[in-house]
Amino acid sequence: MSLSNFSALDFSALTWAYFYSEWAIRLIMIVVVPFRRTSEAARSWLLLVMFLPWPALALYLLIGRATYPRWRRRRFERLPTILKLSADKILELTEVAREKLPRRFTRAAILIEKLGRLPVVEGARAEFLADYTRMIDRLVADIDAAERHVHLLFYIFASDEVGQKVMEALGRARERGITCRVLIDALGSRPWEREVRTTLLDLGVEVHPILPITFFRRKSARADLRNHRKIAVIDGKVAYAGSQNIIAADTLVDAGNQELMLRLEGPIVLELQAVFVADWFLETDEVLPVDSVMSPMPAAGTLTAQVLPSGPDYRVGGIESLIVTAVHSALQHVVIVTPYFVPSEPVQKAMQIAVLRGVEVHLVVPKVSDQKLVRFAQESYYAGLLAAGVKIHLFRDKFLHAKNVSIDMDLVLIGSSNMDMRSFVLNSEVTVVIYDREIGLQLRRMQEGYIANSDLLMLDVWRKRPWIRKVAENLARLVSPLL
Repeated sequence: MSLSNFSALDFSALTWAYFYSEWAIRLIMIVVVPFRRTSEAARSWLLLVMFLPWPALALYLLIGRATYPRWRRRRFERLPTILKLSADKILELTEVAREKLPRRFTRAAILIEKLGRLPVVEGARAEFLADYTRMIDRLVADIDAAERHVHLLFYIFASDEVGQKVMEALGRARERGITCRVLIDALGSRPWEREVRTTLLDLGVEVHPILPITFFRRKSARADLRNHRKIAVIDGKVAYAGSQNIIAADTLVDAGNQELMLRLEGPIVLELQAVFVADWFLETDEVLPVDSVMSPMPAAGTLTAQVLPSGPDYRVGGIESLIVTAVHSALQHVVIVTPYFVPSEPVQKAMQIAVLRGVEVHLVVPKVSDQKLVRFAQESYYAGLLAAGVKIHLFRDKFLHAKNVSIDMDLVLIGSSNMDMRSFVLNSEVTVVIYDREIGLQLRRMQEGYIANSDLLMLDVWRKRPWIRKVAENLARLVSPLL
């Protein structure tokens, strides 16, 4: 047999082997993919598998399951004990207030207790910080006033002028003998991680990257499972939570970010401390003694509040379930502010049903986006929502990165979670829930300011957009459950 004939036969055999392997992948994935997955995500994965079996298999093995590495899952098995220690301490130091809530919000409060294990507490004081620079200045001032400890957990901690300002404050705290602990997400802070870690370690600050990613370390984490929380706790007396990272407003987006943070005092601070304690344990295997980080906390105000941590470690999509429950409880108004809107089917249905019940539903999103694929996927939902009666506002001035929801001005949700599948399923997030009309009115005024600086999207105008844009939106929507 000649070499040319052998090569031809060999090539033919390889071709048939590849053909059969593709069909084997398709048949196996039809069985494997639907397990513990939403119908939307399953359809998207199977569509990709049918067209590109081998690339789909490689991608699926890389990011197909929202699960952490085995070492972290084993550590997480111990987390309920850690959370119970914190929850028991909170119950010992505060008064549970769920029975005092309006009846229509009781379901949401119970849901949060079941999902995040943290109760409703009274006596909180909350201050909205919408000015980017002022928020950093307040945080630095609180660090400078610290007497016992400073705990920071941020998705992005940059080494730019804002990061340097915060690191200098941490350095001053260490000179006074204050214990400082910092967690930064390894991917979110990747461009600055080495410099930030070196600087903080030199200052005597305990700092750890969250879920580090390397190809050669046994404990390397998946790149798409991130800790997206933004939390600061000082002395267990003052806490911050919301959307703002430790980075200059215009570092990532030329127009600058428009953020919204909460500065909290009172017993609710202990719940954010509990979230930090849990994350510190997951990253370091160190259990911080609750008696040293949680002290009796007198009432600082009159607000009733609760904290919901959520993420892949939790079996039920916590923030998604809370949003659906909250929207269903609305009687008059729902305002959702988010930079990314790639919703699940339950969230869409809740918004549409709310409109049918006579509730005004407003969605406020930025007119510009920093992620084109996400933007196209997001826009693919607009026509259906507009047709259902949802009012969509496109914020003009800056990149609106704030993340908050108001329900009838009686219920406020503010935190790190976007309104997309990444925050619902893949990211670790934290949300502060406040049951109070006064704070609801304050948030509503800010939301009305967003709306006043937005363009109202009209259905008849939206339907006239170029067909090529519609094609791009539809293609992006096919993969939206994977974004």
